[in-house]
Amino acid sequence: MATKSDKPNPPRKLSSLRMVWHHASRYPLQLLIAAIALGIAAIATLAIPYQFKEMIDSGFVAGGGDVSPHFRFFYVIVIILAIATALRFYFVSWLGERTVADIREAVQRNLLRLAPGFFEENRPSEIASRMTADTAIIEQTVGTTVSVALRNTVMGIGGIAYLFSLSPKLTGGILLGIPVIIMPIVLLGRRLQNVSRSSQDRVADIGATTAEQLGAMKIVQAFGQETREAERFTSAVEANFATAKRRIRLRATMTAIVIGLLFGAITTLLWYGAEGVAAGTITGGTIAAFVLTGGLVAGAFGALTEVYGDLLRAAGAAERLNELLIAEPSIAPPPAPRALPETATGTLEFDHVEFRYPTRPDAPALHDFSLSIRARETVAIVGPSGAGKSTLFQLAERFYDPQGGAIRLDGIALPELDPADLRARIAMVPQETVIFAASARDNLRYGNWLATDDELWAAARAANAEEFLRKLPDGLDTFMGEGGARLSGGQRQRVAIARALLRRAPLLLLDEATSALDAESEKLVQDALEALMHDRTTVVIAHRLATVRAADRIIVMDEGRIVEEGRHDDLVAADGLYARLARLQFQDNLAADQAAVMEK
Repeated sequence: MATKSDKPNPPRKLSSLRMVWHHASRYPLQLLIAAIALGIAAIATLAIPYQFKEMIDSGFVAGGGDVSPHFRFFYVIVIILAIATALRFYFVSWLGERTVADIREAVQRNLLRLAPGFFEENRPSEIASRMTADTAIIEQTVGTTVSVALRNTVMGIGGIAYLFSLSPKLTGGILLGIPVIIMPIVLLGRRLQNVSRSSQDRVADIGATTAEQLGAMKIVQAFGQETREAERFTSAVEANFATAKRRIRLRATMTAIVIGLLFGAITTLLWYGAEGVAAGTITGGTIAAFVLTGGLVAGAFGALTEVYGDLLRAAGAAERLNELLIAEPSIAPPPAPRALPETATGTLEFDHVEFRYPTRPDAPALHDFSLSIRARETVAIVGPSGAGKSTLFQLAERFYDPQGGAIRLDGIALPELDPADLRARIAMVPQETVIFAASARDNLRYGNWLATDDELWAAARAANAEEFLRKLPDGLDTFMGEGGARLSGGQRQRVAIARALLRRAPLLLLDEATSALDAESEKLVQDALEALMHDRTTVVIAHRLATVRAADRIIVMDEGRIVEEGRHDDLVAADGLYARLARLQFQDNLAADQAAVMEK
């Protein structure tokens, strides 16, 4: 599914709002009360011109009779109208908020099911805009626009029925003019559909640009690109404004044409009605009621022209959200998933794997790749950038499926397993540590949400994180800030290691990331990693010489293939790619290692 805003926009139809109705219809009691209140408010409004007619004909025109009963009846109408309108507002607003909340939850639940590949093809910032801007449009539609549409529809139909009872001839003239009024709605409405969707896409572009710039603010300022980024944001805002102007212009034109035609027709008909009063064929009360009701009907149909534009915007928003709601995960549990052995060993096997990323179909990430990792073995993966090292982790977690070959965990092919069961057997420490904007406790419990405080502290102690966690103002209840802003790089890494320890998984995937740390932090993190790797099958993308030398095997990758395999000393002596990488990456320790090899 493509959701990028630069795709051509097909025509949007009001049928897209079925998704919104599906969620709103779950609350029939609130819908019923809102509908009853809406109907009563419309009837009470239409009762006003009827009472004017009775008051004029039986009070003023009939010789100055007592008009007090009529005004008392007006008070009753006002009270009924006020109560019904308040009930309508409450329940319709409640439905709007509840429906949007349900849609947001449903969309988010579905997003959490989707494989990472979906978010490579669809910008997360643009998706976030849909979850905010588009749902706000739907809330406005359900909470206000639909109510206005229904109220004016009832008013229009009820008003026309009452007009027929007053003067069939004049009302017939009004109905003859309705096709002339509807025509511009249809013609302009088709153009408004595309413009409405385009306007929402431009709003999403603004959100995406904002998120990108704020997330990279240090880089923007470090390279002095504030002016350029401001211009880029201005360009996005102006593009949105230009699209909004087109939408507003179309709606204003449509409203002006419809109201002009409608009120022009009513004015003409009332002219003939006034002549009827002068000729004595129509009573003064009747023409007064006709004027008031005609005004209400005209206002109702005039409001419907504006409502139609809002409904089209909501239809576009609903379709954009529905695209996220119906998206199916490319990685899903099989109909009858196999169970992993109760005694986990953590063996991992890649068997002639072929893989290309969906966003880079022309560049193979792995080609005819075979590797078998034994239980409790530590395997170091080294190679130049782009060799396919991180791809192994992505495939092992089954974030993607290979186009060829097979991957097995404990002897079972990954597609035969429930992804949740597979990932429960794996602990991962990524190079870019993720710390959530939550408490330290919740960040640790990501490894095992049922862990007790004693278990959390034990894991923190093993990861060399206990000392700084105890010094936090509120201990484990301390809020970590956005991205773990309250912690240093080394501290964040140790929290991630403690999280992986709590996982108690037999297979550890470790993208070692100590190269950017100071010497003291690096030593603490390395000690924590050794505790984490103990008695586990470990696959480590190695950046440090100590980790490489401690590995049972070193796998050297280049262009998605294994080009060398062996122990550190043997690979250095072979003077191949590994030796060249060692000279570049491990030059501080290389001299000593080469000397040791020469002595042998």
